[in-house]
Amino acid sequence: MSSQTAGVLQLLALIAALVLACRPLGDYMAGVYSSEKHYKPEKWIYKAIGADPTTEMRWPAYLRGVLAFSAVSVLFLYLMQRVQGILPGSLGFSSIDPDQAFNTAASFVANTNWQSYYGEQAMGHVVQTGGLAVQNFLSAAVGMAVAVALVRGFARSRTGELGNFWADLVRGTVRILLPVSVIGALVLVACGAVQNFSGIHEVGQFTGGTQEWNGGAVASQEAIKELGTNGGGYFNANSAHPFENPDGLSNLFEIFLILLIPFALTRTFGRMVGSLRQGYAILGAMATIWIGFTALMMWTEFAHHGPAFEIAGGAMEGKETRFGVAGSSLFAVATTLTSTGAVNSFHSSYTGLGGGITMVGMQIGEIAPGGVGSGLYGMLVMAIIAVFIAGLMVGRTPEYLGKKIGTREIKLAACYILITPALVLGFTGVAMALPTPGNSMTNTGAHGFSEILYAYTSGANNNGSAFAGLNADTQWFNSTIGIAMLLGRFLPIVLVLALAGSLAGQKPVPGTAGTLRTDKPLYAGLLVGAILIITGLTYFPALALGPLAEGLAS
Repeated sequence: MSSQTAGVLQLLALIAALVLACRPLGDYMAGVYSSEKHYKPEKWIYKAIGADPTTEMRWPAYLRGVLAFSAVSVLFLYLMQRVQGILPGSLGFSSIDPDQAFNTAASFVANTNWQSYYGEQAMGHVVQTGGLAVQNFLSAAVGMAVAVALVRGFARSRTGELGNFWADLVRGTVRILLPVSVIGALVLVACGAVQNFSGIHEVGQFTGGTQEWNGGAVASQEAIKELGTNGGGYFNANSAHPFENPDGLSNLFEIFLILLIPFALTRTFGRMVGSLRQGYAILGAMATIWIGFTALMMWTEFAHHGPAFEIAGGAMEGKETRFGVAGSSLFAVATTLTSTGAVNSFHSSYTGLGGGITMVGMQIGEIAPGGVGSGLYGMLVMAIIAVFIAGLMVGRTPEYLGKKIGTREIKLAACYILITPALVLGFTGVAMALPTPGNSMTNTGAHGFSEILYAYTSGANNNGSAFAGLNADTQWFNSTIGIAMLLGRFLPIVLVLALAGSLAGQKPVPGTAGTLRTDKPLYAGLLVGAILIITGLTYFPALALGPLAEGLAS
C-alpha cells in the first residue's frame, strides 16, 4: 500500500469516526447546557465558590464572571510556578523565572498552551498535574460557556439574560470534559502512553554518557490536552514523543479527540436554536475548509520534487517515521485549524507552502472546526459577516436566525475579526523592526520572518504551536507573546458576549420570501468564500514575505 493510499484511508476512517460520535455527543451537550438539574458534586462546587447557579446573568455579569475567574487562574498558576522549588514532587526543578512564569500562566489560562520551556526539564509533577492539567480543563470549559452564551443569544428573545457562567463552567467540566477525557486517557494507556508519577532516572549507555527520562501523568494530560484543544505537551517533543503518542493508532485517536467537540458543538447549536439544518450549514462550512486544507497539505508534502523526497516518499524532514507524511499532515492541519497547538512533527521543517498552510489555518480564526467553544462562536461571528455581505448585494436588511443584524451587531462582529490581525501584524512588525528580537531567529530571509510571524499568529490566535526554529525564551518574546495571548483570548470574548446580549434582547423577525435561507448549501458556500477572502485580504502581504516567498523559491 502506498503512503498516499494510507493517508486517504486514515482520513476516511477519521471522518467515519467523527460522523458516528458527533451526533450523540452534540445532543448530549445540548441537554447538559439546557438542563435545570444540578448534581450533588456540582452543588458542592457552587457552595465552595459561593455561586448561585440558578441566577440568570446579563452579558456584563457573565463577562465579569469570565474575566474574574480567568484573572484568579492566571495568578494561581503564576504563583505555583514561582514556588515550584519548595513544592513536593518538583523532581528537583527550581522555580520558574518571572517572565516565563507569566508567559506560561497566560498561555494555559488563555487556552493557548504556548510553551517556551522544556516540559521534562522545567516542570515537576505538581505543576504539571495540579496546575497545567487543571487549566486544560478549565480554560476549555470557559470557551464552551462563552459559545453557549452566544447560542442562547440567538435562541432567546426580548431578554438580555444569557444563562449563568458558573453553572455553564461547572457543567462543562464535570459532565463533558471529565468523563470523555477519562475514556480518552484509558485508550491512550492501552496504546502505550505512560501514566505514573516516577522520578528522573538514567536509561542506557550512550556515546558521551547516559540519557535521563522522567515519567508523569502523561496519558491523562494528553487526553484533555487534545480534547480541550489545549496543546501543551508534557514533554518538549509534544505529541512526537513516544510517551505521549506511541504509534499510528494513538496518533489517529488524538486527532479524533482534537476535532470531536468542535464539530459536535454544531449539533448542539442546531438543537439549542431549534433548527438542526442551521447546525448542518455551519458544520458543512467547517468540514469543507478542513477537508480542503487537509488535501492541500497532503499534496504539498507528498508531491515535493527532488531525489531525496522521492526516496523517502515525501517531505519527511521533521516528521516521525511511525506517523509518516500522511499522519503528520492530518495532525498539522487539525491542530492549526483548531486552537490546539499540539504537534507530532515540526512545522518549521515542512515545505514552504506546507508551513504556510499551517499558518493560514490559524489566521482564518481557527474556525474549521476551531477550538472548543471558540471555534463555534468564531464561526457564528463570520456567519453574521456573511449575512451582512449578502444583504449588501441584494439591498436587504440582513437577518440571521430571525434576528436583525443592525449597526450595533455588525460593529461588534467587525471589531471581532480585526482584533487578532492587529495583534499579529502589529507585534510582528515591531519585532522585525527592533534589533534584539531578530537575534532569536535560527534562520534568515523568508523562513526567519515566518518564524516570528508564526509565533505571534500562534499566540494571538490562542493556538500554541511553534515553527520550532525561534528561541522564544527571552524577556521580549515571553512578555509580548503573553500579552498577545491574553488580548487575543479575552478581547474577542468581550465582543462575543456583548453581541450575545444584543441578540437576546431582540424580538424575533418572521421570515419572508425574500429572507436569505441560511440553512442551505448556497449560504454555506458564501460563508466559506467570505472567510477565505477576508483572511486573504488581511494577511496576504505578510504571507508573501514569508511562506509564499519560500515556497515559490524552492
